[in-house]
Amino acid sequence: MFQLQGPQMQQMLEKALRKFLPESLKVYGTVFHMNQGNPFKLKALVDKWPDFNTVVVRPQEQVMVDDFDHYTNTYQIYSKDPKNCQELLSSLEVIDWKQHLQIQSSQPSLNEVIQNLAAVQSFQVKHTQRFLYMAINTVKKLTPSLLDVKKLPPADGKPKAINQEMFRLSSLDVTHAALVNKFWHFGGNERSQRFIERCIQTFPTFCLLGPEGTPVCWDLMDQTGEMRMAATVPEYRNQGLISYVIYIHSQALNKLGFPLYSHTDKENKIMQKMCYNLHHICMPCTWNQWHCVPL
Repeated sequence: MFQLQGPQMQQMLEKALRKFLPESLKVYGTVFHMNQGNPFKLKALVDKWPDFNTVVVRPQEQVMVDDFDHYTNTYQIYSKDPKNCQELLSSLEVIDWKQHLQIQSSQPSLNEVIQNLAAVQSFQVKHTQRFLYMAINTVKKLTPSLLDVKKLPPADGKPKAINQEMFRLSSLDVTHAALVNKFWHFGGNERSQRFIERCIQTFPTFCLLGPEGTPVCWDLMDQTGEMRMAATVPEYRNQGLISYVIYIHSQALNKLGFPLYSHTDKENKIMQKMCYNLHHICMPCTWNQWHCVPL
């Protein structure tokens, strides 16, 4: 594969990926952030240029020093040609199959490719698939054909007001990473906490501080530009706090020109309703993650 060198090529890739949204969303969001300074030290690989079939975004080798850290060892993939994709991913120059790793994509069709690779490369794979949402302003800008105003709720997409005497809007501090880690479905360990710390230090975050001065609700962003890890501590749930934080976070990121998207568990009806009320649009494709562990 061919590594894109320099900002001009990466900007060309970002522009090209827009044509294939929403299926390219996970890669598009990552490349967008690479073009904002590349704080996670990622690199983009293509099978050919400029008329690529497959794009793989991954960390630079010097970052992937822990063979068991699948939070760092994460690859984002978009492909127009599954056969071409499988061939390329077989190469150890593209993916280090000896490591614990994650593959992320907005293309559910890649599941067959990765399951085939699991048999060849001898690794165990767990596929997680969830609903993929894009904020309405991002849809209007990037994929206006997916906007159906008839399916939007009659309200204006704003959350209800919060008690500002009880809750104070703030940003997360790195010392809050342990709390976020405790409630993150994909977290709960030392490596996930280090990943959360890195996200807090690198990207805009928002939280509400409760009467005790500690976060009761929060929302983060990861290296792919996705809004993630939102949660509310149990004693403050069912008050609309998470809707408020996500709305404020979305407004701030939209002003910066970031593409806004997120995922929601297919069983989580509460978060699905919240996305609907905030005018986040469910995409025709899904959010996919494959956790791969060598045998």
